Amino acid sequence: MAKTPKPRVKAPKSASAGEVMEIKTLISHEMESGQRKDRKTGELIPRQIINKFECKYNGETVFSVDLHPAISANPYVAFYVTANESGALEFLWHDDNGEVYKHSQDLTVS
Repeated sequence: MAKTPKPRVKAPKSASAGEVMEIKTLISHEMESGQRKDRKTGELIPRQIINKFECKYNGETVFSVDLHPAISANPYVAFYVTANESGALEFLWHDDNGEVYKHSQDLTVS
């Protein structure tokens, strides 16, 4: 893969207790399906996708999704989380090579 995947997250930095927050994530990743052939060699290009995304809130998984080759490049995921207490939101993208791309953000709940 030519570029290093870059995660981006849009999540509130503060919320009221009990507030339902929308979180939007995107990671720049080419998502090679494993079904295309290299134009020069004719050999299949190995599959290289983000195969799992998860969000942890104070260490507890609050959202998780398994992704498959049919997902487009630069996968976008949006979901909702209820703000219960101040703490850390951690976002993890896992790829086929075993790499994990992380982003974290603090959340203040009042």
